[in-house]
Amino acid sequence: MNENYTKTRVIVECALLIALGTILAQVKIFRMPSGGSVTLLSMLPFIMISYRHGMKWGSLAAMANVMLQIILGGLYTPPAGTILALIGSVLFDYVLAYLVLAYAPAFSKKIKNKALGVAFGTAMVCFLRFICAFISGFIIWGSLADGVWAACIYSLSYNAAYMVPESLLTVVASYFLCKKAPVLFIN
Repeated sequence: MNENYTKTRVIVECALLIALGTILAQVKIFRMPSGGSVTLLSMLPFIMISYRHGMKWGSLAAMANVMLQIILGGLYTPPAGTILALIGSVLFDYVLAYLVLAYAPAFSKKIKNKALGVAFGTAMVCFLRFICAFISGFIIWGSLADGVWAACIYSLSYNAAYMVPESLLTVVASYFLCKKAPVLFIN
């Protein structure tokens, strides 16, 4: 194989997985009233890109996903109290929330069982994505609420309501998919 063929193959695989992730993001199992939803495994294709082609390609795919989400679903502008709160919430809700998915392979390097490693890496990046959603919610509601604790508790409970089920579905699916078809997670 020459280098052009390999690079073309990677680009095509990434494009197909980005398209799959975009389609799966449109299948909403549960939708929260102020943004956020449980989807049909929409994070998994982006995690697979990172396992197959590395964190650089995973990061590029995540940025493509962010742009597609904004184009297809519109940029949800939360009721932030200041322009800085708005910028911070967009940064944490969109950019960082999906960039962290690219780092799943970094968490699973030391685990010998491939399926368990993939599940662990997936769980860790899902947790990081939850942290991003929590920080965004805290920024928004912290700029509007009367107290730090109220903003903290609200953000924690609101984001857990959709991120915990989304994460559990993704972790379980990544484990079983890797167990049945490990080649999907290997370059």
